[in-house]
Amino acid sequence: MIEHPPLPRRDFLARSGLGFGALALNSLLERDTLATDAPPITGHPHFAPKAKNVIWLFMRGGVSHMESFDPKPELNRYAGQSIGDTPYKHTQESDRLKNVRVVVVNDANGQRRKTIYPLQVSYRKHGQSGIEVSDWFPHIGSCIDDIAVLRGMWTTDDNHGAQVQFHSGRHTLDGRFPTIGSWVTYGLGSLNENLPQFVNIGPRYFGKRDSYYLGPAYDAVTLKVDPNDPLPFAKPEGDLTNREQRLEFNLINRLNRITARKFPDDAALEARIKSYELAFRMQTAVPEVLSTKEESDATKKLYGLDNSVTKPFGEQLLVARRMAERGVRFIQLMHGTGAAGAWDAHKNLKSNHTKLSAQVDLPVAGLLKDLKQRGMLKETMVVFATEFGRTPGSQRANGRDHHPFGFSVWMAGGGIKGAVVHGSTDEIGFHAEEGRHYVTDVHATLLHQLGLDRHSMEIAGHKRLERDFGNVIDEIVA
Repeated sequence: MIEHPPLPRRDFLARSGLGFGALALNSLLERDTLATDAPPITGHPHFAPKAKNVIWLFMRGGVSHMESFDPKPELNRYAGQSIGDTPYKHTQESDRLKNVRVVVVNDANGQRRKTIYPLQVSYRKHGQSGIEVSDWFPHIGSCIDDIAVLRGMWTTDDNHGAQVQFHSGRHTLDGRFPTIGSWVTYGLGSLNENLPQFVNIGPRYFGKRDSYYLGPAYDAVTLKVDPNDPLPFAKPEGDLTNREQRLEFNLINRLNRITARKFPDDAALEARIKSYELAFRMQTAVPEVLSTKEESDATKKLYGLDNSVTKPFGEQLLVARRMAERGVRFIQLMHGTGAAGAWDAHKNLKSNHTKLSAQVDLPVAGLLKDLKQRGMLKETMVVFATEFGRTPGSQRANGRDHHPFGFSVWMAGGGIKGAVVHGSTDEIGFHAEEGRHYVTDVHATLLHQLGLDRHSMEIAGHKRLERDFGNVIDEIVA
């Protein structure tokens, strides 16, 4: 094993604008001791795929399923009553309720009671399918005939480590494991040699990395939607011409190749060389894909760029479409700032969800409509997810607590059936009862549509549990 030069080369690369290379493999210069058993990317699906790439939309904090895609009018009927005084008493006594902080408030006499909290928004049927969606998401509702809603989701983490669990399939107490974005790029690689294969836009979830034992080559590259400053070291620190920068790059490449001839079996060095080459190309390609100047006014309006409320997320989604158009495999967008995520409405749920849904509803619908009219929805999967739902009972009088026992996500495009509701929770939204799916079933379905055999997604020395692989949700696959 060769010894890689430490700080001096890193400083030189950063100052010459080639520090981008570290970002191409997610800071390889700082992880030289991190080994991986992962073989090279083949870039070949195991069977004929129905999708080529994924736009993954994750609402951090826990969206209330009852006030979004699984309306529950029964909440209004029993509002204020103890769960034990309703026909759903079994819910209170369920073993699945143990050790979970849900629906506990103080009544007027100071007694602690588990009470039903009424629905905070109205709802209506949408599309030819007549699927019910809350009035906080009317624009997504207008696209419901292209969407498959999964109302029977469940997970096991009742705190925000569930964000890690939703992406990796494992509880945080199990340790850290590769996420779905890393598995996709490990299995398929990139469709564009000038752009990263896996991109993250927005805040991160409870994890600094995605790939873990797959190795840093499969980590997400985090980008800002700013063509002038997409990420650190994206441009030279000094005033260099393209010719000067090319000369510096060629010098580094020559030095690396000399070393490579001495150590032909050093995979880490070969990966480093490739990262520098990608870095140079990315300096032009990334700002171009982040710039929306060439987009028509009609397209910008479709994403809500003409409105200050919808513009920030709308810009991110428009960039996501541009990335998908150029072959980026997995585009991961995180909405909701803060440690836990902005959707974490323990109090003031109505004002919280009213504000946040207004930021995402129109832009997400704009993305679906734009993909469809360009013919891209056939090969681009869109996933709208959150780590868990909210409890049917009240917390702090006007909020809802974390709820892992039943919640909703939806999927569209890439061979996913539209106008479908699969699964259900009970009448008050407490437990997933029919069509129950653990979070890795979403992963399995996604991999299947991309042409990947989920049981082949394993590498030597790292045992995966059967639940890690999940099961394809056949009911929503066209």
